[in-house]
Amino acid sequence: MTDHRLVRISLLTALAPAVWGSTYLVTTEFLPPDRPLLASTLRALPAGLILLLLTRVLPRGIWWVRATVLGVLNIGAFFYFLFLAAYHLPGGVAALVMTVQPMIVLLLGAVLLGARIRLLHIGACALAAAGVALLVLQPQAGLDGIGVLAGLLGAACMASGIVLTKRWGRPEGVSLLAFTGWQLTVGGLVLLPVTLLGEPLPERLTWTNVGGFAYLGIIGALLAYIVWFNGIARLPALAASFLSFASPLCATVLGYLFMGQTLGPLQLLGAAGVVGAVVLAQRGAGEPPGTPPVSAPEGGRHGDDEEHEHEHGRHDAVSGLGVHPSSLTAPPTVPAPRPVPPPGPGSA
Repeated sequence: MTDHRLVRISLLTALAPAVWGSTYLVTTEFLPPDRPLLASTLRALPAGLILLLLTRVLPRGIWWVRATVLGVLNIGAFFYFLFLAAYHLPGGVAALVMTVQPMIVLLLGAVLLGARIRLLHIGACALAAAGVALLVLQPQAGLDGIGVLAGLLGAACMASGIVLTKRWGRPEGVSLLAFTGWQLTVGGLVLLPVTLLGEPLPERLTWTNVGGFAYLGIIGALLAYIVWFNGIARLPALAASFLSFASPLCATVLGYLFMGQTLGPLQLLGAAGVVGAVVLAQRGAGEPPGTPPVSAPEGGRHGDDEEHEHEHGRHDAVSGLGVHPSSLTAPPTVPAPRPVPPPGPGSA
């Protein structure tokens, strides 16, 4: 993958965690208080059902199990822990707790993907954690045990989801919309009974609440996760995980714009550190020259497998013409020569 293409895909993928950074503001200002399960369910389930209705594709075989695991990790459990942390911690502190995610991806990637842990990766993790600490920690920032634990568990869920998504890929012939719909639906269905049994419904919903839920479901889930899963497929796992630092950056900027928070020199320095860590992670995403190629993981499509992606794109391009892709690479079939009749009596 060229540097220009890597930058373009990274910037597009970073839009998803940037949108998620607004979750803290929307949760505290627009949603009913103390309803993390309800917020999680309404964020995931409607968006997933919409995508299922649009694509009309269901998992097959082993993908029922994989879609369930990914739906719980990427959506169900992650959403719940994210909202629980948002209700118990200031947005910046919650974002700081979740900065352990790339470190978990680093370890899981080495175990499950055979990725090499490089000194550059460790330095990027340390720089990112320090940058977020400068960015979000304030003297009045409170620490709540439940919120901290929820943030750590949320980071572990998201890190596991990133690595398993890279390992399994996505089934051949299944669109990104369908793949996203599976996970959102599974996450919402897992959350639904827990919500109904474990959390009382609010007595009334205001139009502000409805608008907040709609924003989180349509922008924060349906659109953001399409962008996110597309980026995970095309970027190395660790490089994708570092893009999640766009979330605390966005949360800090929104706090400055809408909640009267201030940005001092240390916060600006922290923001620069976060951006620097992301750049380091992208530069260290590829293997050094001379490293033997690692065999492609099991599963299906992987965006960083450019040859496979090229062949898949070529299949899409010619399928509508009724031409099988193998005909583009197979040797041309030369018709057998027609037998030459024996010369007649009058031939020269």
